[in-house]
Amino acid sequence: MADRTTVIRNAAWVVSWNPKGGHHEYLRDADFAFRGRDIVFVGKHYGGPADATIDGRDTMLMPGLVNVHSHPTSEPANKGLLEELGSPGLGQSSLYEFMPIFRIAAEAATAATQVAVAELLRSGVTTLCDLSGARDGWADDLAATGIRAVLCPMFRAAGWRTADGHSVQYQWDEASGEKGLRAAVEAIDRAAQHPSGRVSGILGPAQVDTCSEGLLRESLAEARRRAVPIQVHAAQSLVEFGEITRRHGKTPIEWLDSIGVLGPDTVIGHGIFLNDHPWVTWPHADDFRLLAASGAQVAHCPTVFARRGIALNTLGRYMDAGITCGMGTDTFPHNMIDEMRMACYAGRVIAGNFKSVSTAHAFTAATVGGAAILRRPDLGRLEAGCRADFSIVDLTHPYMQPVRDPLRSLVYSAGERPIRDVYVDGIRVVADGQVLTVDVAPALATLAKAQADALEAAPQRDWAGRSVAALSPHVFPLAE
Repeated sequence: MADRTTVIRNAAWVVSWNPKGGHHEYLRDADFAFRGRDIVFVGKHYGGPADATIDGRDTMLMPGLVNVHSHPTSEPANKGLLEELGSPGLGQSSLYEFMPIFRIAAEAATAATQVAVAELLRSGVTTLCDLSGARDGWADDLAATGIRAVLCPMFRAAGWRTADGHSVQYQWDEASGEKGLRAAVEAIDRAAQHPSGRVSGILGPAQVDTCSEGLLRESLAEARRRAVPIQVHAAQSLVEFGEITRRHGKTPIEWLDSIGVLGPDTVIGHGIFLNDHPWVTWPHADDFRLLAASGAQVAHCPTVFARRGIALNTLGRYMDAGITCGMGTDTFPHNMIDEMRMACYAGRVIAGNFKSVSTAHAFTAATVGGAAILRRPDLGRLEAGCRADFSIVDLTHPYMQPVRDPLRSLVYSAGERPIRDVYVDGIRVVADGQVLTVDVAPALATLAKAQADALEAAPQRDWAGRSVAALSPHVFPLAE
């Protein structure tokens, strides 16, 4: 009920927001109250009305996590296939040779989305930016899960393929790109009117190497008319870096800047391969300075790249330079706690410095960083006046003990296991560790069938006609 007030009393720890300092801070033995969809109190000794009271002893309250980059219609079906698969001749990426041949049918999109969102909710994610193709029922699918959803319909003017495993060809169709943009605009305009009040949209010109200058400019103009950003995959692979420098004599970041697209209305998906990345030899640019000065933001998804030996250099360096960074999953499992942990570990390894990425960097990116990217200052923080999107963490869980610093225990030891309850818009969507809004079992059955169908067709899609066993061998050989 809109006027119903719930109070959580004496929470042992609250990750609250300090508006003067502009950062999260810990509150001990504090009260937290929300009325309907809004937070009304965070602090000591709440004295207002209470229709329901929850005992907060032995719990931590933390803001809902904001996932700014995910592909839930496809990634859940890649489980068991892509964890150790990349192309040695294509910069170790799996984008060009393998991901297209394992793509599941469009009819399984709803089931895949349900599986992904259930995982996200279970890991404390309350807001999801879904980078998928526009489809009928998309907004309804997401709204039904209870999550707060930002549709980012992707479109492009070129597809890619490899015919040999070491080179990439682009097939251009400008008319298809324009048609995709029009469909995307219609999708986000409809999303803004969704009756749930929890669905919105941004525009997604898919990749810097598959969109023409005209399509990128037009996408940005449409986004600005609606006061929303665009998100474009850029600086995400060595193949892309080489392709853009071959076409334009500029790095991907330089080229976006030269055509007027790099700026505060643009979110760079990944932003890994700047000219100063250890894997890149292009000393004649200054991408890092250019990115920081532009006001563009970065969506950081560490796990999918770490699987292939690739890492951003580094999340801490970007954030300390004033680049707004958010966090995303971009792969399976859809678990933001995993992503925070990997951001810290991978960043420290590539920098050779344990101070290069802190837990504070990762948690900030996964909360207020993502909220800033989506232009939602009422999300990602526990402060009166913000939306009641939050999680209750069970501090008695063995993996949380001893509780010297609860966020460190959560990120490095416990993962999602102790996340007990999750609320979106003041409505509980996870209770005692169980997702209330998604019937996962039938969705998993549909997903398994879709994966099996995709695997049966994979040899016909593969440039070399290889069997699935050859493409993605099992960990150990099957016994005779």
